[in-house]
Amino acid sequence: MKILVVGGGGREHAIIKKLKEDARAEKIFALPGNGGIAADAVCLGGSATDILAAVAAAKRYAVDFVVVAPDDPLALGMVDELEAEGFACFGPRKNAAVIESSKAFSKDLMKKYGIPTAAYEIFTELDKALAYVDACPLPVVVKADGLALGKGVLICETREAAREAVRSMMEDRLFGDSGATVVIEEFLTGPEVSVLSFTDGETVVPMVSCMDHKRALDGDQGLNTGGMGTIAPNPCYTSEIAAECMEKIFLPTIRAMKAEGRPFKGCLYFGLMLTAEGPKVIEYNCRFGDPETQVALPLLESSLLEIMLAVSKGTLAEAEVKFSEKSACCVILASKGYPEKYEKGFPITLPAAGRDESIYIAGAVEKDGKLLTSGGRVLGAAAVAENLPAAVERAYALADRIHFDNACCRRDIGRRAMKALEEKK
Repeated sequence: MKILVVGGGGREHAIIKKLKEDARAEKIFALPGNGGIAADAVCLGGSATDILAAVAAAKRYAVDFVVVAPDDPLALGMVDELEAEGFACFGPRKNAAVIESSKAFSKDLMKKYGIPTAAYEIFTELDKALAYVDACPLPVVVKADGLALGKGVLICETREAAREAVRSMMEDRLFGDSGATVVIEEFLTGPEVSVLSFTDGETVVPMVSCMDHKRALDGDQGLNTGGMGTIAPNPCYTSEIAAECMEKIFLPTIRAMKAEGRPFKGCLYFGLMLTAEGPKVIEYNCRFGDPETQVALPLLESSLLEIMLAVSKGTLAEAEVKFSEKSACCVILASKGYPEKYEKGFPITLPAAGRDESIYIAGAVEKDGKLLTSGGRVLGAAAVAENLPAAVERAYALADRIHFDNACCRRDIGRRAMKALEEKK
């Protein structure tokens, strides 16, 4: 089979590496890909949001299957266009991708169908939003309605901070049109869990649970980023909690989307908070999470290609989806200054990855035979081991063998999870 993967980050690199394990994947194309992905796929360049280019590439290379990985092309309707041209795809159509592209839609969906989430209000007028934050309980969470590269969520401890967050989104348009509407919701407390799931619109099969580390600095300090590292499985997510989530969140969400005439086929990401009142949804993503994918897929023992084909055909209930009992850790090496200003163009020195180790390139270009940094999050060093402490140790040992100027990373990825494991004993 010839496969086209749309996207060019660490998530896509992880997907491509996993697809390559299936002997049927004779050739993989990436649009646009990146300098590191070029070692595993034919990179086509261009833009992941160029729907016409994706359709043209699928036709030119006569691909058999297309995986649309990032949120932007999904929200723009790339799967709709590709399917209209006769190409089988993995990923939701535009009317289902709205579950991520509009937080207002997802919050109203949860309210309508009784899916547990934080209390909230939606605003399209600045003065009404400001009046609300002047009276609401603190802390409070201010969210841009649309897509914002994982950075459109601000936790505000004071009214001044909340007013500034609202103004930055609605008045200054920090996130462009994505902030024209804001969702202001109650601040929930408890352990966070990320659960990616395969679904064909009828059946939902959760993947191994993950714990993301969104803040830029150790101790969960600094600005929110696209993710500085992750571990799997999440020790806070017990089998009892998993069963409760399936009954109260996962299946109800899939059924709600179907009832709304928006059947969801692809990877649906559940961002959960395990509160004192039970698990609640913080957010949905309409695709694989990044960097959760970099720990979930290394633990997948079944064929990713077979699962994706089953999702596309609506036969997920018949597919084998099996995950290892081992643990995984991914440490993100970023450019100093990320997620704000940072320099790029520095050569990257990569070691050979050992068994159960992977290096997933996120932000790099190839120039004159050299791999150069080109993004804020440059790469992920991932490792699988028998237990979480060993996986964390191996991931950091791998990360420490990678070199580029201005490299930085958090040194506490997995620490919270290991503390939770200790408390369980």
